Amino acid sequence: MTFSDAFVRLLLFPGLLYAFAAAWLMEWIERKLRARFQHRIGPPFYQPFFDFVKLVSKHPVERPAFQAFAMITLPLAAAAATLGALALLPVADMKGFPGDLVLFVALIEVTPVCAVLAGFVSRSPFGGVGASREALLIIAANVPFLVALFALVTSAGSLTITELISRPLWAVRIPAVLALLMTLPVKLHLNPFSAASAEQEIYTGATTEYDGPRLALWELSRAFEWVTLTGIVAVLAVPGFITPWLVRVPAFFVISLVVVVLLTTLSAATARLRAAQVARLLLVVGSGMSLVALVVALAGW
Repeated sequence: MTFSDAFVRLLLFPGLLYAFAAAWLMEWIERKLRARFQHRIGPPFYQPFFDFVKLVSKHPVERPAFQAFAMITLPLAAAAATLGALALLPVADMKGFPGDLVLFVALIEVTPVCAVLAGFVSRSPFGGVGASREALLIIAANVPFLVALFALVTSAGSLTITELISRPLWAVRIPAVLALLMTLPVKLHLNPFSAASAEQEIYTGATTEYDGPRLALWELSRAFEWVTLTGIVAVLAVPGFITPWLVRVPAFFVISLVVVVLLTTLSAATARLRAAQVARLLLVVGSGMSLVALVVALAGW
């Protein structure tokens, strides 16, 4: 990958320019669908962006210097890392570099680590409980998430994302993508796996004490997560060998939106599970699907 390729990916597509537009669209779709399921009208399409601007314009509560620094740095690092992970997805072109999947996984895991730290840094009992739950659920979710990716890597014989999507591998791809899909509600704090941000129990979990620009950055990071996590599913679900980029790009966008609709529907139709129930379900069902993919990959079917 050349410098110009990296620049285009990071700042234009599928990076910053696309991420900002798609993030607010996905946030609006989630809120609108949830409202319609509850027989409400829901917000206009520009509301998520206006909410972000309103938070940025507010003056945050004064805090000790180190705490204030940490509370602004953690969400900023989370948003930047998630954007960097998104830029690694080979959508408009099939270029990459050896080991870019490892970098993608490392970057996508920065956000939950920052969320855990953010809960404890806030020195709020609600933030501490939310951070503890976040740590537990992310560990449980990462088992099927990483095993599913490892199955694809084993089958393709490469740690490059381009190689993973350049081969059919359907027997491995289908259970692996299903396992990845099951982990997304945890990473996006959606029902039934939203114990880390249970509003009726611990307000908003790790971000309870965040306000103004600090909270706006967390909202931005979460919106970027929607784009990146649905994006990796879309990339893996539509292998690059099937279509030229003129078809692959809109297919990437449409499949990402379909995943948003599916996750929102699941969230609106289910109740929140306890943290222990979520961990058990992920470790049994999610890991089961990812292990099926791994067995198939090792068997060479």
